[in-house]
Amino acid sequence: EPDLTAPEAYAAAGEGRLRLIDIRTPQEWRQTGVAPGAGRVDFYRGPDVLLGSVLQMVGGDRNAPIALICRTGNRTTTAQKFLQAQGFTRVYNVREGMAGSAAGPGWLKRSLPVESCAQC
Repeated sequence: EPDLTAPEAYAAAGEGRLRLIDIRTPQEWRQTGVAPGAGRVDFYRGPDVLLGSVLQMVGGDRNAPIALICRTGNRTTTAQKFLQAQGFTRVYNVREGMAGSAAGPGWLKRSLPVESCAQC
């Protein structure tokens, strides 16, 4: 399963090479903001909502490159395996997440940009 660092995901999303999808909760989105242009779907709403939302974000293309980000990489690891089992072929995991983990310092500590999400 391919992993990306937060800076790699930021650069790739900014260049249009993949769609970044934040699978944290609305409360987390409001607390920290969201990566610019990232799609949002709450992982805890369940697999059907996750699958439907991601399919909608990529126009039904299971070969479209996507990168998943959560707080520390736990939810994204589960979601990555789930989406791969549903036929998605290019699912990247930003394992360090927004808050950082053993995989790296995280999006926020790296001072990568976020957009306020007060209405999330």
